[in-house]
Amino acid sequence: MEKNRRMRHAVEIRHESFLAPAFVKLLRKYNFALVFADTAGRWPYAEDVTSDFIYARLHGDEEIYVSGYTDSALDWWAARICKWKSGGEPEDRKTVLESRAKKRKARDVFVYFDNDVKVRAPYDAMGLMVRVCGGCVPATPVHEVGEVARTRWAGIGGKKKV
Repeated sequence: MEKNRRMRHAVEIRHESFLAPAFVKLLRKYNFALVFADTAGRWPYAEDVTSDFIYARLHGDEEIYVSGYTDSALDWWAARICKWKSGGEPEDRKTVLESRAKKRKARDVFVYFDNDVKVRAPYDAMGLMVRVCGGCVPATPVHEVGEVARTRWAGIGGKKKV
């Protein structure tokens, strides 16, 4: 018999009309995360903390789905993640509401890289992990991780190896 499992919900907005105080307050009321989506300016961006966790989707720093993240961009994201992990919020955050979320001792932070057209996601994920976790990253060199990702991708759907 299945146990009841806690579900978390996150909403990624794709239209300016969602940058409304009433919407952000609704997310907070029901503990739904507003997805912090880096979309190279294609869709709206806000960093209102609306739940007990953070969910960030990094679609590409300069070109959506394609571009990788520079060292300075990964440093910027790592600083934010560390702040969110410790229950706080960055001082320079871009928000809809002026009010901050309730201070917590810690928050779970989930980051998803969706900039994989040129197989950038594994490199960027490893680079971010090193910055956020320090030594917790596996000892596999980043270039080997990229090779593994390209080989696995090539095996899907009979595509040629990149």
